[in-house]
Amino acid sequence: MVSQLTTNGEGLRLFFTDDIYLVNEPDGALQEEVQTYLKGEVPSLTQPSAVSEPVIPLIKELPEFKFLGNNNRNILILVNDEQNDVSDEKGRELLRKIVKSINLSASDFALLNYAKYKGTSYEQLKARFSSVIVFAFGVSAEQLGLTKYPENMVVTEGGVKLIFSSALQKLDEDTNGKKVLWGSLKQLGL
Repeated sequence: MVSQLTTNGEGLRLFFTDDIYLVNEPDGALQEEVQTYLKGEVPSLTQPSAVSEPVIPLIKELPEFKFLGNNNRNILILVNDEQNDVSDEKGRELLRKIVKSINLSASDFALLNYAKYKGTSYEQLKARFSSVIVFAFGVSAEQLGLTKYPENMVVTEGGVKLIFSSALQKLDEDTNGKKVLWGSLKQLGL
């Protein structure tokens, strides 16, 4: 019978597609243990680990998000409005026009008011919504834990296309901002 154990790096990449982060390295012991695994040597299970304390992953628990829409096409729309569920009337109308102009319906996207989930990171949103496109109105890249990006331009972060724009109320009054945003929306090809 052929052994199903492999230490071939290219073969292992097919099974392990997530990024791995080294969280704790006490006195090089963990690195030594990792090197042992990379060489293909599997230490005995009865052998005590060289690590004196457990490595605890730094993963925040995902909040229970309340959002509008069905997210069928994995498109996340973030708004940031402290007073309203989505925005004021002008902001909601602008959002309707934007969504309609790129042929989206409520079943295609998830609409989330970030004001109710301040401090939530891009990674947490990505884990919950599996987004391929994110529109952020009034939510900056920095608030999501990302580097700063220009407004109304399509950028890519980890395979996800993002557009950061000003809050809907402010964007409604910014003719030039709307023109730049419209050009970016056409680039998405939705």
